[in-house]
Amino acid sequence: MAVPFFERPTDEVACDLLGAVLTHDGVSIRITEVEAYLGADDEASHAFRGPTRSNAALFGPAGHMYVYHSYGIHKAGNIVAHPPGRSGGVLLRAGEVVSGIELASQRRTLDPAKPIVPAKLASGPGNFGKAMGLDISDNGRPVSLLPGAEFSLALTPERPTIVCGPRIGISKNVAAHLRFWLPRDPTVSARKTWAATI
Repeated sequence: MAVPFFERPTDEVACDLLGAVLTHDGVSIRITEVEAYLGADDEASHAFRGPTRSNAALFGPAGHMYVYHSYGIHKAGNIVAHPPGRSGGVLLRAGEVVSGIELASQRRTLDPAKPIVPAKLASGPGNFGKAMGLDISDNGRPVSLLPGAEFSLALTPERPTIVCGPRIGISKNVAAHLRFWLPRDPTVSARKTWAATI
């Protein structure tokens, strides 16, 4: 069953996710950077060419996870968000680990002699997914606005200052300003050019 918060235009939900805290599998991450993918209206979206077995979550009820293999090794996490009858999702690009830092560090660290600085634990979609312990089996699981759920999202009471710019690492619809982030946050991707406050 869809949650009304997520049954809105994908880019609107993307902005409202910034500053929110997503909790899963012992780790809580404050979301600091996202990208919106607008389904059938967006060539860069996994939903652009229609539903498949792997992208079915993007066409299902809003308020669920869409997890996929990125570059064959990483697990990238998205929150499905779109009006009824549409498709779309918000890629979780970066965040600050606010609880479960030790566990997130264990998941991210390959060499104990070279620990990862806290600001980089969940910086980048693959790192976000690894720090949170995402797995392909999480694809399609519901996201709840109530505490204690498998994927629990705590929204921020006040909308923070947000900037936007082009998405990163795509080759289609590159001009669309559908990447949103919290300015001056150390967890956000280094590429911050063309930023505009919204």
